[in-house]
Parts: sequence; C-alpha cells; structure tokens
Amino acid sequence: MKITDLEVMRGFIRLCDDGFRQGWHERNGGNLTYRLTPEEVDACNPWFVQGRPWVSMGVQAENLAGEYFIATGSGKYFRNVSLAPQDNICIVEINAQGDAWRIVWGLEKGGNPTSEFPSHFMNHSVRAETTGGACRVIYHAHTPSLIALTFVLPLTDRDFSRALWKSATECPVVFPGGVGVVPWMVPGGAEIALATCELMKKYDAAVWAHHGLFCSGPDFDTTFGLMHTIEKAADITVRALSCGQGIRQTISDDGLRDVAKAFGVVIREEFLD
Repeated sequence: MKITDLEVMRGFIRLCDDGFRQGWHERNGGNLTYRLTPEEVDACNPWFVQGRPWVSMGVQAENLAGEYFIATGSGKYFRNVSLAPQDNICIVEINAQGDAWRIVWGLEKGGNPTSEFPSHFMNHSVRAETTGGACRVIYHAHTPSLIALTFVLPLTDRDFSRALWKSATECPVVFPGGVGVVPWMVPGGAEIALATCELMKKYDAAVWAHHGLFCSGPDFDTTFGLMHTIEKAADITVRALSCGQGIRQTISDDGLRDVAKAFGVVIREEFLD
C-alpha cells in the first residue's frame, strides 16, 4: 500500500484532476489545500519524514497550531498531480505557535507548498472558526466565465450574488449566502489574504476580480461542487448576455425566496428587493 492509496489522498488528487479537465488550471494556475482530520494524520503518519526545517509563514493562526495540511506545490501543474503526486503535492505540519510549516511528505523533487499557502492558511483559520471546525477545504481556480463577468458586472457582493442566483434555479440552493467579491489585487500578498479573510467570515466563496474564484467547504465533493456551480452559473450569464438582446426575463426575487423555502435554506435577504 502507498500513501496515495488512502481515501483522503485519492480525493485530493481527484479534485486536482477534475479541475484541470474543466479548463480551470492553465500552466501552474490555481491551488488546493486540505486540513487533515486526526484520523487521517494517523493513517498518513507511517510515510512522514521527520526533522525537516520549519519555514515561517509571516502570518499566525493559533487555532491551527499543530494541524496538518495537504497542499499543491508552488509552480506545480494540476495536470501532473494524478501522474506523479509525490512530486507535485505535499503534506505540511504546522508548528506549535501556528506560524510556520514544514514538509513531512511529498515534493520529492524539491519545492514548497503553493505560494498562496499563507492566504489559504489564514482563510482556513477563519473558516474553521466560523464553521466550528467543519470546513477543511480551500480551493482556488481560474474559472474563465466568472473572470469574464468581473469585467462587466459591478464588483459588489450583491450584484454578483444576484446575477449568479438568477442564472439557474439550483444556485440559490447551493450557495444561498451568496458570494463575496474582492477587487483586483496583486496575488499572493498580505492585502488579498486579509481582504479574502474578511469575506470568508460571511461567505463560502469569494470572487477575485480578473483572477478567479476562491471556495471553501467541508469536503472535496462539496467544495468542487460549489466551484462548479458558480462557474456554470457565470457561463450561463455570459452566454445570455452575448446573445445581444439583453436579459429579458429571469427568476424574480420572490421566486428566489420560494426556491429557498422549498429547499429549506436561508437566502441572504439583504440582497433581494
């Protein structure tokens, strides 16, 4: 048996492959992290290498001290994860202070976890606190239709949430809380990390203007499903707008309320008229 035979590793690798096949990960674009459960850490432990140096993150989250994360590698390609996971992903341990990581498995040909790891880490901290520890996945992808909408829609939470909800009936069911929107910022820095953290206190997903989408969830299927649904909703909106007739009819606000009621979810009322 290999570590990559474990269910958690198979799920991580599958999500990477699914995202690439959707066309969301050109070159080394995008990143994925997963916070392991204690049981999963125990299962992975026989393959861990000890004694590697700690690397400071420049950020700190005490509620994640001692945790372990699977992460895609910096500069690595999603298309290669399923072919050679040991060279393209890694497992990192967080120190007792919650401000540094060290690799305990993976990236056998060298490298570091994704350059967005500090941003992922801080958002894991926020989502873990907000969800009582249920959230374990943070996923960032370059979703083209959603990126296209950031050039034509007002960059507000309300405008994006309404446009996406009204594109397809399932949308208010899948993300009734809506989505947040981060204006364009240089990726990988503290500014975009902090801005995203503020949004992730309220939302499961954040749009990065002219860049992509940042999603969170309790497991791989839920998180990928959220990303997939939002991007499909954006694609429908782009197609409708491209017909050149304008939007002639769509789901009414009362219709959105009725869908939410029928499926037992609480829609963000402040975004409705």
